[in-house]
Amino acid sequence: MNALTKALAGVFLLLSPWFLVQIFILVVAPDEAIEEMPICSDSSSNCAHLGGGEYHRMEVTTVVFEGQSLEATKSLALDYIEEQEGDVLFESESESEYFVHFVEHTPFWLFPDDVFLSITVEDDNSSRIELHSESRLGYGDLGVNPERLELFYEALASD
Repeated sequence: MNALTKALAGVFLLLSPWFLVQIFILVVAPDEAIEEMPICSDSSSNCAHLGGGEYHRMEVTTVVFEGQSLEATKSLALDYIEEQEGDVLFESESESEYFVHFVEHTPFWLFPDDVFLSITVEDDNSSRIELHSESRLGYGDLGVNPERLELFYEALASD
């Protein structure tokens, strides 16, 4: 075996666990569009929720953005989704409501996490939000979902 062959074999051995995890994810956690806002069970440690009367694992409780229209909030949400390289699975819109379900992936291992946003018109120039983030795999998330919602919330409130 020459040096190049040994080096390639070594790289393959190092990368093979990552490839196996990616195959596992494709098989057991395929993308599936969800058309309504989920909620977290009381004992869940793999999701976070803000708004709609539910505040699971979140410290932020303000869900109305005064002086920020539905269109402005939606624009900020779409900017966030693009920056995070999220994959939109479902989107619906009316004059008074916007809903989106998209997927973010954790760095390196690329585990899929489902993220949801609902925006409703509160009045002429204010909007109400509801956010949810949930890991598809596992029983815990090491704090990823609450952190994600905090970042998403900050992006939406930045107008």
